[in-house]
Amino acid sequence: MIDDESTIIAAALGGNQKAYTQLVETHRAAVFHIVNRIIHNEEAARDLVQETFMKAFASLASYRSEFRFSTWLYKIAANSSIDYLRKRRIQALSLDAPLDTGDGHMEIEVPDETHNPELELVRKQQRFSIEDAIESLPPKYREVIVYRHKDDKSYEEIADLLVIPVGTVKARIFRARELLKRKLRNI
Repeated sequence: MIDDESTIIAAALGGNQKAYTQLVETHRAAVFHIVNRIIHNEEAARDLVQETFMKAFASLASYRSEFRFSTWLYKIAANSSIDYLRKRRIQALSLDAPLDTGDGHMEIEVPDETHNPELELVRKQQRFSIEDAIESLPPKYREVIVYRHKDDKSYEEIADLLVIPVGTVKARIFRARELLKRKLRNI
């Protein structure tokens, strides 16, 4: 039995059947675990483990030794599992084409729920409440919150703008968020 994995791979590339067997025995359990966690079907997972090793051995010459063999093999296993799930995916139903039934054709009607005035009103009220809450903060907390969340500035940029240490910026943002949580609890 060969101990060094790069030597085993070289032997497998040379056609050594024992090297192939050793690679399979070393990695079978881990490959099965990966595949089964993705597809949640033990019987199909066993088939995919075999498929993974067949794909790996068919493309073993493309394996680059600067990467770990196990990482390369596990990627093949994950891709095989994803391909399996894609093939099993239920065919999509077209909303434009009529549906054939035993009684003839039937059009599919789907309600348009994209426009919801009530939800828009609630969001608008929340937005105003949040803006009011921010406006009611003490100035030193309000300015860091505005810089951070409205202007999307980093802590370092805020510190430079206000000429204060980054730690102070973080502390003020933390305190401002706590004040906002208290003010907005009833929304």
